[in-house]
Amino acid sequence: MSTLFSPLKIRDIELKNRVVVSPMCQYSSIEGMPNDWHLVHLGSRAVGGAGLIITEATAVSPEGRISPNDVGIWNDEQSTAYKKTASFIKSQNSTPGIQLAHAGRKASTYAPWKGNGKINIKNGGWQTLAPSAIPFADNYPDPKEMDEKDIELVVDQFQQAAKRSINAGFEVIELHMAHGYLIHEFLSPISNHRRDHYGGSLENRCRLAIEVVRAARESIPDGIPMFVRISATDWVEGGWDIEQSLQLTKWLKNVGVDLIDCSSGGNVAKAQIPAEPGYQIPFAKRIKKEAGILTGGVGLITTAEQAEQIIKTEQADLVLLAREMLRDPYWALHAAKKLYVDLDDFPKQYLRGR
Repeated sequence: MSTLFSPLKIRDIELKNRVVVSPMCQYSSIEGMPNDWHLVHLGSRAVGGAGLIITEATAVSPEGRISPNDVGIWNDEQSTAYKKTASFIKSQNSTPGIQLAHAGRKASTYAPWKGNGKINIKNGGWQTLAPSAIPFADNYPDPKEMDEKDIELVVDQFQQAAKRSINAGFEVIELHMAHGYLIHEFLSPISNHRRDHYGGSLENRCRLAIEVVRAARESIPDGIPMFVRISATDWVEGGWDIEQSLQLTKWLKNVGVDLIDCSSGGNVAKAQIPAEPGYQIPFAKRIKKEAGILTGGVGLITTAEQAEQIIKTEQADLVLLAREMLRDPYWALHAAKKLYVDLDDFPKQYLRGR
């Protein structure tokens, strides 16, 4: 009996298995609108058997985009456009999830295949925001240090985006607090040099994260699960680390977070990250055990056997796959075959190729 293909109920939502399509930026939107590319990209992976499909980082405001080609949900038109994708995912017995994000000081940059670094305002870029006026790297924009009105606006933008996500039909909300984007920038002493009540102590640096969760949680039904993706460490001395992540997790659990999606890095341009298969799974295991919360494991998970072992040994409750899902949209169907799981919802249209 496979644990990877066992169901998991979180609040009122039951995932049919523990395989999750991790958020992956597609840089294929115009004016933040989801389109046919997003429908086919996400929908094909629902046909491919994954239990939960999470959209790419979806901006809560125009200035929260990483690039001008990022998708967003800062207006009702975008929310309506997402309904078709969410509905199709559900029709395949999969669960549609959305990741809400603000890129902070890493915004106003080119899509990877269009260039590198900052886009000047005269070329269509915009003024970026950050907890402190410290650019991510030499070729990134110089951010504006946010004042309290800016912070209040961002909290409201996350709240409104969460409401629009529910209206679009999404059944899991994930808040992006990792990879050097805005909320992670507040968390880390590397990027947060503030001296007000949003900087300095760990409690102060975590204040924005907690405010965003509270606002988003208040705006969605009680039965909808809320995930948070964190970078468990900056991978540099004096930065954000696993001990701080554990305390943040306990605070987030108290305000309604159901699962911590455990990634790492992204806030320091030249950090030395020891990437190898499963290298971030120890973070998920420790947070699950010590904070008493569900966790997701992510990072160079490629084989069915590897994913099965992570779930079976209770190192994490979900496995999130990114690059491997780009290589194989039907990874979950292939994994089930390798693990001798007879799926009762194999796509009927594909039975001849089973």
